[in-house]
Amino acid sequence: MSILVKCLVTLGSLSSFGFGIWHFFVPKLWNWYSYIDSSATELVVAIRAINVFFSLSLVLFGLVNIMLIFGDNPNRYSLIVILTATCILWLTRTTFQIIFPQGTLYSGLQYGMLSAFIIISLCYLSSLLLVVFQRNLAQ
Repeated sequence: MSILVKCLVTLGSLSSFGFGIWHFFVPKLWNWYSYIDSSATELVVAIRAINVFFSLSLVLFGLVNIMLIFGDNPNRYSLIVILTATCILWLTRTTFQIIFPQGTLYSGLQYGMLSAFIIISLCYLSSLLLVVFQRNLAQ
């Protein structure tokens, strides 16, 4: 596995992991539930479940990518599959940030988030392309 691929996947994965951990605390930090009618208990439960699932997914994708990239015998096919899935997730998040920007309440947050999402997407996309077009993973 080339050093460049390892560095790009590590950067993207640590960022994914960080966003996942941080997102567990977002509902409380941003007081999400204050915007919801207190009688809409099922909506609160649904939002909580979606956020936990999303946060855990980011953490797990970050960990799985790192485990695969630093494993003793990395399997090219497995790397391509997981990097493709991760690219799709981050490119989707980047697209949503462009079309439906979040963070508009605070100056610069919207563009900071977009920049971070683009960088993470590029880390994973570059890694994927390098693995796809690399002939020997043992380099």
